[in-house]
Amino acid sequence: MTAPVVHSLREQIREHIVEGIVSGRWKPGERIVERRIATELAVSQTPVREALRELESLRLIESAPNKGVRVRNLTAADLEESYPVRAGLEAIAAELAAERLAEDCSALEPHVAALYDADRISDGTAQVRHTVAFHRELVRAAGNSVLLHTWEGLGIEVFTALSIRWLGTVQQSYAEEHEALVEAFRRRDPRIADLVKAHVLGCAPRA
Repeated sequence: MTAPVVHSLREQIREHIVEGIVSGRWKPGERIVERRIATELAVSQTPVREALRELESLRLIESAPNKGVRVRNLTAADLEESYPVRAGLEAIAAELAAERLAEDCSALEPHVAALYDADRISDGTAQVRHTVAFHRELVRAAGNSVLLHTWEGLGIEVFTALSIRWLGTVQQSYAEEHEALVEAFRRRDPRIADLVKAHVLGCAPRA
């Protein structure tokens, strides 16, 4: 009966740590103290440990015997590694979702509109949030739970945020690029998988 609560708590702790890393509260190489986070959030150390383990699997943090847990000193090359994998997954998703999105793009459109607003005022947080949400809806439209689970396991939101905030990886227009994909789905462009793949690869930071 308590499993959903534990899951929710772990997710909240995970987001707290991610936000701390992305915002610069914890710098690359800096130690993250499990006990301190537990005290700060008034929780036990168990869900904190679970959240840290999950972030380690995303390669955002690293642990070493007698040294504890530290924020990984990620380079552009580290951040770039996930993009070819993501591009391949999203190309598959685009093929599977093509017919569905040709008929109805309503899940994607609000994020394009929000990106126009974010672009206009250079709101980096909103750009990350709606870019990731757009791509999540694209993958979800494929109707393949294994594909969605694998995509989410790449930590897209974290690495998109880090690419933008740490490396200054900024596209000329987030909204226009994503609107172009919506139009490609609408017109049933036979190259849709290649267009999505090229778009994702174009977002990658350059080492």
